[in-house]
Amino acid sequence: MPTLIPEKKKAAPRPGRPRPELIFGDLWEFDPAPETADPKLKPRYDLFIEGEFVAPRGGQYFASINPANEQKLADIALGGAADVEAAYLAARRAFDTTWGRMPGRERAKYLYRIARLLQDRAREFAVAETMDGGKPIKESRDFDVPMSAAHFFYHAGWADKLEYVAPGRRVEPLGVVGQVIPWNFPLLMLAWKLAPALAMGNCIVIKPAETTSITALKLAEIFQHAGLPPGVVNIVTGAGETGAAVMGHALAAKVAFTGSTEVGKIIMRSLAGSDKKMTMELGGKAANIVFDDAPLDQAVEGIVNGIFFNQGHVCCAGSRLLVHEPVAERVVAKLKNRMRVLRVGDPMDKNTDIGAINSSDQLDKIRELVDAGVKEGAELYQPPCRLPAKGFYFRPTIFTEVTQTHRIAREEIFGPVLSILTFRTIDEAIEKANNTPYGLSAGVWTDKGSRILKMSTELKAGVVWANTYNKFDPTSPFGGYKESGFGREGGRQGLLDYAKLA
Repeated sequence: MPTLIPEKKKAAPRPGRPRPELIFGDLWEFDPAPETADPKLKPRYDLFIEGEFVAPRGGQYFASINPANEQKLADIALGGAADVEAAYLAARRAFDTTWGRMPGRERAKYLYRIARLLQDRAREFAVAETMDGGKPIKESRDFDVPMSAAHFFYHAGWADKLEYVAPGRRVEPLGVVGQVIPWNFPLLMLAWKLAPALAMGNCIVIKPAETTSITALKLAEIFQHAGLPPGVVNIVTGAGETGAAVMGHALAAKVAFTGSTEVGKIIMRSLAGSDKKMTMELGGKAANIVFDDAPLDQAVEGIVNGIFFNQGHVCCAGSRLLVHEPVAERVVAKLKNRMRVLRVGDPMDKNTDIGAINSSDQLDKIRELVDAGVKEGAELYQPPCRLPAKGFYFRPTIFTEVTQTHRIAREEIFGPVLSILTFRTIDEAIEKANNTPYGLSAGVWTDKGSRILKMSTELKAGVVWANTYNKFDPTSPFGGYKESGFGREGGRQGLLDYAKLA
């Protein structure tokens, strides 16, 4: 029989017995439900330059590892400065001779084709994304791939309507754009970067993250199938030195970077004094704020989604939970109950809620910061669960008794770790939420519309979600303030960041 756990609460008890919570524990086990679609992986992937797959000039390759089982998936080309040079020259030729001169309605046709071909191969791409990055298959299948296609569809619709991007002004493409994307949403970040730049008429040199390059190179196969003119998109894989070469190349009229604040600062210093345009989408330490009048069960689901989605590998993750004191005990109790049924394990199993940490280096960083939280006096809670013997895994974790001075409340952990603080007044909530160098996102849970409007204007964050979390749409601009970066991606604002006004 399931165990009945009385709900703890600080408010005056209701007449009669406390309402029980049903906790089934491990009374019933799910049967394995593995995804069986063929990801159609190649044993080796070359660079994609001028419409063709070409070997790196240095002849070097590196392994892409499946973080769920530590097995090699494929060898990936290690691009160098000579390869980056060839990619930029190809992009410049394509811009001067083809893409930059092409009418928007013709560019739109290519973007529509890419979107439709990606939809046709959705299961294949979802499996490849999960194997390469470690995220649960249901997230790759239901979010990453569909949202990637949506960005191409949305920007295809803009390509022949660019005169409406900035009414009263004429917009023109910048030329060649250099882009570097992270490992947490490899395919989606690729679409975020490519689609608006292509719709505006720019050509691109892009470097995916070294741990998650496979879906970028698989998308290059779609470019070939769609007949995208050679040189319009060039993909150079590699590590930090390759990314530095892409960011610093003289032919880049604009650079766009998504990644850590530390690397973003290095890029900005290296480009200081140049005339390059920049878009920087950097780190975050978002506050998810729950008031006493919030729908608590709904809020708990939002808290779980805010911090445990994609193993917490989300720049806008709600990694700081600010809870109104009157309901703090109830929220924490409900959250712990919810965490007990989260399934951690094989990302290819459709029952899995939390998959593998992206790399051993990231797992070491998460462990180091969690250890710091314990040493500094915060109270750790992790639900009981068995982790796979092989692969990079970490239990969902929450900390209570956290103060503003704890490292876990200040530093971006980029993992499934939540710090919980409390507040008494709306002004205290605003002050604590804004007491961070970051400003990428925030969440507010309350029944009062006036309170939502006040919080949305007072919180120093690029995106504020109300009674929800982690909701994205290609029509809506996304970006940060302070050390979370500048510029916007998505919507009309994202298009403007890839244009010059005449």
